[in-house]
Amino acid sequence: MTSDRLAADAGQHSGPLIVTEDVELLDDLLRLCAAAGARPEVHHGVPERRGSWEAAPLVLVGDDAAARVRGAVRRRGVCLVGRDQDDPDVWQRAVEIGADHVLRLPDAEQWLVDRIADVAEGVGRQALTVGVLGGRGGAGASTLACALAVTAARSGRRTMLIDADPLGGGVDVLLGGETAQGLRWPAFAQSRGRLGSGALEESLPELHALRVLSWDRGDSVVVPPGAMRAVLAAARRRGGVVVVDLPRRVDEGVAEALAQLDLGLLVVPAELRAVAAAGRVAAAAGMVLRDLRAVVRGPFTGGLDAVEVARLLELPLAGEVPEESGLLGSDTPPAGAGRGPLARFCTAFWSRVPVEGGS
Repeated sequence: MTSDRLAADAGQHSGPLIVTEDVELLDDLLRLCAAAGARPEVHHGVPERRGSWEAAPLVLVGDDAAARVRGAVRRRGVCLVGRDQDDPDVWQRAVEIGADHVLRLPDAEQWLVDRIADVAEGVGRQALTVGVLGGRGGAGASTLACALAVTAARSGRRTMLIDADPLGGGVDVLLGGETAQGLRWPAFAQSRGRLGSGALEESLPELHALRVLSWDRGDSVVVPPGAMRAVLAAARRRGGVVVVDLPRRVDEGVAEALAQLDLGLLVVPAELRAVAAAGRVAAAAGMVLRDLRAVVRGPFTGGLDAVEVARLLELPLAGEVPEESGLLGSDTPPAGAGRGPLARFCTAFWSRVPVEGGS
């Protein structure tokens, strides 16, 4: 069966090339492609159309077809796929066709779905993912998370803001978008495996040139680890910037989020009690997160400055944010006007942190 027709599906990225005559194996591979949202091209041997073999983003060669592709141009992204777990000659066939991977079904199904989905979505560099935590209640972590996201989006970066704190009141409220159309966390609470990054992005409210995943006004207050893993992995595959507003308590879902961060910012008011509370938060988050830095919030009194707070917490200092009035009750989102201490901190932060990915 040839399926140029399958590959020519409007709105879909190019899918893998499948080479096999094994009907049962083909059924399995088509099922996995469907699960990954990809439309494959299927042939019995090396495609006759010039360049088709070389141009395919991924090539899946069935065990039965190894001999038929032995003389094909060597390239990256070839996988030899079969079911026989005890085949002693499989590695020899893999070497003969220049395969990068040898996959045995059903054991390798999840890996293969992920790889096919990467191809279908045209995945490049993953997003820089920054988490923001409060050292104590009312530290201003949600405000900083929103300000970082708004500043990144205003500079032209592709940006997503994820509210991982179900008891925080909702970052969509801070952005003035509580009535905006789009999905909230309860729609993703049962997610497992892999979400399409494009589908996630398109389903969320767009506020101030960024996508926002927040909470509805219902009673759901838990994000299962599997759902957190699926959503954050999809968000990161989009490239650009992902900012995550995190609660101070570390449950299984929060631990999953911490594990996917590139760096974390711990917002600490310059007060002795706040520093003591932040120390406990830092200890819990530090068990999972490798790169945690302190952001010290003014006013600065009692002999405490930003450097001393960071020293007491034994954390690198990411910067200080002086007290800024007029944030609460404003129609403008945090840092939305592009001026003031908070906006200056966010602009300086992004200028120091390299961001890869699409904008």
